[in-house]
Amino acid sequence: MAWTEEKFEALIQRLEKLARQQPATYRMRVGLLAVLGYVYIFAVIAGLLAVFAAIAWFMIFSGRIHTAMIKLAILVLIPALIALRSLWVTFPPPTGLPLSRQQAPQLFALLDELTTKLQAPRFHHVLVTEGFNAAVAQVPRLGMLGWQKNYLLLGLPLLQALSLEQFRAVLAHELGHLSGNHSRFSGWIYRVRKTYAQLFERLQHSEQQGSWFLFERFFNWHAPFFNAYSFVLARNNEYEADRCAAELAGANHAAAALINVNIQAQFLESAYWPKIYQQVEQQIEPPATAFTNLTTALRQPAEPATATQWLNHALACKTDYADTHPCLSDRLSALGVSLSPEHPLTLPQPVSVSAARVLLGSTLTQLTAHFDRQWQEQMATSWRQRYAHLQECQKQLQVLETQAQSQPLTLEAAWERARLTLEVRDSAAAIPLLEAVLTMDPEHAAAHYTLGQVLLEQQEAAGIEHIEKAIAARFDWASSGYELILNFLYQQGQTEQIQIYQKRAEQHYETLMLARRERSSVQASDEFLAHDFSAETIQSLVTQLARYDQLKEAYLVRKVMHYFPEEAFYVLAVKRQQRFWETNSDQVDQKFIDQIADGMEFPEQTYILLLNKHTKNREKKLRQVAPTAIYRR
Repeated sequence: MAWTEEKFEALIQRLEKLARQQPATYRMRVGLLAVLGYVYIFAVIAGLLAVFAAIAWFMIFSGRIHTAMIKLAILVLIPALIALRSLWVTFPPPTGLPLSRQQAPQLFALLDELTTKLQAPRFHHVLVTEGFNAAVAQVPRLGMLGWQKNYLLLGLPLLQALSLEQFRAVLAHELGHLSGNHSRFSGWIYRVRKTYAQLFERLQHSEQQGSWFLFERFFNWHAPFFNAYSFVLARNNEYEADRCAAELAGANHAAAALINVNIQAQFLESAYWPKIYQQVEQQIEPPATAFTNLTTALRQPAEPATATQWLNHALACKTDYADTHPCLSDRLSALGVSLSPEHPLTLPQPVSVSAARVLLGSTLTQLTAHFDRQWQEQMATSWRQRYAHLQECQKQLQVLETQAQSQPLTLEAAWERARLTLEVRDSAAAIPLLEAVLTMDPEHAAAHYTLGQVLLEQQEAAGIEHIEKAIAARFDWASSGYELILNFLYQQGQTEQIQIYQKRAEQHYETLMLARRERSSVQASDEFLAHDFSAETIQSLVTQLARYDQLKEAYLVRKVMHYFPEEAFYVLAVKRQQRFWETNSDQVDQKFIDQIADGMEFPEQTYILLLNKHTKNREKKLRQVAPTAIYRR
């Protein structure tokens, strides 16, 4: 069954209905699918070991020990051992600064209280991180067999942004995922879902490729079904975790925490960190007190108008099937918060005393200093490189500005001046220069996109038209372009326009997937045209092809594209001189294609097709269009 986004969403919708109407049946199916993965792996191992035992038994009791039997036994035992080894796939533990009970007794006392009330497992490690989040992680010490080691990850900025009551709600939510007080079954499925996801990723990227080969066919069928069946439960688990937060911290504090987290996350992303990174324009070393300054910045409330805009943006987002987390408005409604126009949300009161100060005490200073040093060390190299780059850009801009005083700039120079001005100065100075480029060339896609981005950042709707013109010229910019437009519309609260552009973005994504599929292969049923490269371009390709000793001849055609035909796509068909001692010609063929793909520079997108006994029909079709090779040794 070929899974598409539509089929996945349709299945989830049916399962949501089943979960409401027949909860027992739904839960039984989820549980059976969860167990089925374990059963399959153990069945593979048992089957292989049974075959090995049968061979060994036959050799022992028959007294016949043949080399062929030994080889067969080894061939069976090796995949069995690989499958058994897969059960002990090791998962890297999460990273962070370990925090002990002696360092933060009040925090651990709060943890003890909540874990007891929720009947949640105790944590083996509490880690403080630099992120604006909190999370629980379970690392199975025996792979799929479990024996979990529990980690609690606490982002220091989050602790500094919330009050004690709000942080209590966040912590209760995270512990609620593992709670045995409300739904042991949901907690188990939550852990199985995470374990499967981690296991599949590790097996697919493992050096032991045989491990994944043994499971691939089954899990390619099982994983989509289990993900769909458990998706509804996982989303309900989010609501259940919110209920835990409301019961242990109060619904008002749980709601305030959700609102504050969304507002402060926008503040960090849109205001605080951009301002920090902007300092690279003046100083060669990164700031030494980024997290110390963050503590002060989080104490100062954002402008009410700006905070309201950020909150409205978050409230405008709708729950979808890309994430098990419900949207903010749905979570608030589930907590009993009215979202009607008659009762608009009010912004949370500023946090005067943060949870970090209450729960970490004197350790807060040490943690802040640690993350100050860590951030500065991590940023040092890239910061200096960025500083050097901006200094060079400044020099280039000065040259162009001097040139513009004495003579008109070419289109390329005018675009470069506008781009450099935006990079080293500000958008206000760049806007008239971008407009000047569009006066010289009204179809300049990069200028349209850049000007549209700048205008949308300034909350000017005129930027939408420029982004649309850029997308029309460059289909590969559509995803990022629609994201810019949607972000702007969310901030403006334009619900109807959001739906229109969401549909356009979805349609473009579907078309883009079809275009990628169309460009991923060459078939005899495809249509071809003669290439339209200049003699100079062909000569450059021939010079590059001459470097490959095994290359016999090469043909070049243009493939007719049905999706985004304006983006040309070419096929370079090559023949390789096979050597008589080759034992695995398919492997050598692939290596030869990889060498050409990695070693050559093509002016446009080009697919490399190897002509051999498997491609006779495609070769015949190609040579009808290009009877003469562009290169022959």
